[in-house]
Amino acid sequence: MDILVCVKRVPDPAGNEIQLNRAGNDIERDDLVYAVNEWDNYAVEEAIQIVDKAGGSVTVVSVGTDEDEEILRREMAMGAEKGVLLSDDAFNDADGYKTASILSAYVGKNKFDLILTGAQADAGAGQVGGMMAAMLDIPYASLVNKIEVESDKMLTIGREIEGGSQEISRIELPCVLSIQTGINEPRYVSIRGIRKVASLEIPVLDAAGIGFNDTGVKMQRMEYFQPELGAGAEMLDGSDEEMADKVVELLKAKGGLK
Repeated sequence: MDILVCVKRVPDPAGNEIQLNRAGNDIERDDLVYAVNEWDNYAVEEAIQIVDKAGGSVTVVSVGTDEDEEILRREMAMGAEKGVLLSDDAFNDADGYKTASILSAYVGKNKFDLILTGAQADAGAGQVGGMMAAMLDIPYASLVNKIEVESDKMLTIGREIEGGSQEISRIELPCVLSIQTGINEPRYVSIRGIRKVASLEIPVLDAAGIGFNDTGVKMQRMEYFQPELGAGAEMLDGSDEEMADKVVELLKAKGGLK
């Protein structure tokens, strides 16, 4: 099974103090520490595990600049056989739709049985996987936290749905799946593994190389803001019975009970 995993280089929340820029429409990106998107890491691990059981290969692809080679090499050190960088000035400032269009153009020039993305990236919109599937006219499932290979044409998948419930479905290949954290435990990437892939060539494809026609940007971010802090939580003490009585009184006082 040939699997493509879409990965992204994002600001590392553990290594940065995130601040808004002066315009108020993005975060301040100068001097940020970057890392692979957490959700994408789970997707790569899942792809490697599938190939270990069913055979095939794992390719990781990213839309970005030469700085994004760092995360491709990390995922190759993790176990992906190949990394591909899609880089062109025409790809700059891409929104979710344009990113999905770029990736779909690359997929259209190649043959993959399964395409995995993280459930979301740093913007948190979770749009790219679904839009890719629509552009490629293949099935799609989101928030996937279980994958079992039935055959070279069919998967059984589990999805996390509201209320902590699990939905089990069958989905035909080829398809696009957005992977939820917790589906596995991503393996440790050793220094030896990173050194092993340090000199491997990573193909860089531009817009012409993948047959991409610029779709333009469909969405413009107008404003980022931090919501005003509300009142803090009120801590209750006492026995279970006393705290239950206090909860009832608070609900009555705030109009929750009559």
